[in-house]
Amino acid sequence: MTIDNQTGLVLEGGGMRGVFTCGVLDYLLDHQFYFPYGVGVSAGACNGLSYMSRQRGRAKFSNIDMLEKYQYIGVKHLWTQHSILDLDLLYKEFPERIVPYDYETYFSNPARFEMVTTNCLTGQACYLEEKSDPKRLVAIAKASSSLPYVCPVTYVDGIPMLDGGIIDSIPVLRAFQQGYTKALVVLTRNKGYRKTEKDIKIPYFIYKSYPRLRVLLSRRCQCYNKQLELVERLEDEGRILTIRPRKPVVVGRIEKDIKKLTDLYEEGYACAEAALQI
Repeated sequence: MTIDNQTGLVLEGGGMRGVFTCGVLDYLLDHQFYFPYGVGVSAGACNGLSYMSRQRGRAKFSNIDMLEKYQYIGVKHLWTQHSILDLDLLYKEFPERIVPYDYETYFSNPARFEMVTTNCLTGQACYLEEKSDPKRLVAIAKASSSLPYVCPVTYVDGIPMLDGGIIDSIPVLRAFQQGYTKALVVLTRNKGYRKTEKDIKIPYFIYKSYPRLRVLLSRRCQCYNKQLELVERLEDEGRILTIRPRKPVVVGRIEKDIKKLTDLYEEGYACAEAALQI
């Protein structure tokens, strides 16, 4: 498949498995593979922002080097921020001071970049983009990455939102709906992977203000497996090119093992090289 101006970039989430995507995106930047449109979910949204601002290595530095230094994942943050993540560090200190985000380059980039969130009220996917307001841009990225149960609801434009992966983990159809005929899809699971755990009905007292959200969470595994089936079908039809890990991923969603994370980053770079070498 030839990458041209009819090709969209689709980035799956997956928490810390997203370091695979960091490796892929650094390869794309090193070899000047650019796209007119991208859409990312959760970790894919956050890592995609650094790609769109052309900050090679920033996502890796944030996910691996800074994790070792700041230990921003852990239950200790539940007591202070009601989150398993240090949200103040990740969405304020990081972009403003520690690993400054290049808003100017991002806003001047003619390519569109959408981030997927889940509207807690309607139970629908929201595809949001921002090209002028830094605070709203960060809020969208934060909402897209707000994992259910372990992160608080995030408000964007006054609307309560959570992780986009709840409803649209691999938004390849969104890229087609935006007029692109092909897509490069970066996944964070190996080919043939399926969720094996069974969906369960979410009790009424969890997210009791958001009944439609509870329905989504009760169908999450089924929804994700159907999206994986769609991706494999589109791949067989030649409509998308996928870059995914070669073997089952040993990195967990909230992984803190630096060696595992580094190895997965390097695998992402190598897999991109193998897929895109001319």
